[in-house]
Amino acid sequence: MSVEVLDGATIVSFVEDEEAFNISIQDRFAHLDSNHDGLLSYAELLKELQSLRVFETHFGIDVKMDPNELAYVYQSMFVQFDHDSNGTVDLEEFKSETKRMMLAMANGMGFLPVQMVLEEDSFLKIAVEHESAKLAA
Repeated sequence: MSVEVLDGATIVSFVEDEEAFNISIQDRFAHLDSNHDGLLSYAELLKELQSLRVFETHFGIDVKMDPNELAYVYQSMFVQFDHDSNGTVDLEEFKSETKRMMLAMANGMGFLPVQMVLEEDSFLKIAVEHESAKLAA
């Protein structure tokens, strides 16, 4: 983990750079696709959703959630990715939903810089590194 400063423009810039964004999406998808069938099952995507720990923490402090409620939330999130409702998520669905979520984050953040703690392999960390590389060039 590292502390980074980012804003909505950093995220938008990364998402709009199709080459960089597509490479990151393909890499993450391949990492999640543990059986290498070109599709993400609920179990494969669940690992990624759980690693975010969005629902198990409140301002960084662990909180106890009802396991049934948590399972329902994760299932609902999976449905957001599974656009054709076939029970799996293909690369295009993963890319499309990730892009939609990242642009929603950018919109919510606005253009004032925010300091955040980011996981090393998170899409937000990759966006910050992408922006830094552009500024250094």
